[in-house]
Amino acid sequence: MSAVLDAARSRPRAVLVLGVAAAAGAGLAGGGPVAGLVAAAYAGLAGRAVLRRAARKRDRSARRAALDGLAAMAADLRAGLSPGLPVGGGSDRTGRLAASVRRLAERTGAPAADLVERIEADARATDRAAASAGAQAAGAQATALLLAALPLAGIGLGISIGADPVAVLLHTPIGAGCAIGAVTLQCAGLLWADRLVRPVPS
Repeated sequence: MSAVLDAARSRPRAVLVLGVAAAAGAGLAGGGPVAGLVAAAYAGLAGRAVLRRAARKRDRSARRAALDGLAAMAADLRAGLSPGLPVGGGSDRTGRLAASVRRLAERTGAPAADLVERIEADARATDRAAASAGAQAAGAQATALLLAALPLAGIGLGISIGADPVAVLLHTPIGAGCAIGAVTLQCAGLLWADRLVRPVPS
């Protein structure tokens, strides 16, 4: 199990592709080509969601470390020390600003502590605004997931009244077209909803 987790951390995309292939194979063996396609689509959506959640968690940790580095940099500057902590990787606005202030302090000896503290305060305010926007967008995400799950409720309703909607969807041409169309629309809707609530990089 630990080997699987290590592989998932080091090569997440390869694990995602293998998971999608395994789901497609299981669906193909259990219900035919339409079932394989549906299983692959759902496995891809689920795997993508897991990867994005893990990436967001890593980004939050890196962001917190960068902001802590800014606070330490400001303290060093106020104490008259040369800032010894690299802040950010220069890949975002906060990292670039901090790197510029650090170079300014090293080259000119300018009192840059106030600037660094303002950069930190601005970054933390941006993070609070992003967290607030994310909380407000949670309702839209929940609605999108609920709408995506409605077809399963329809299948359950059909089974409860004695019909066999699964056989129709997987083994008739009209049903296969409906199943593929529904999965395509579900995937497009979920991806679009995810794009709408994606946080803006700071």
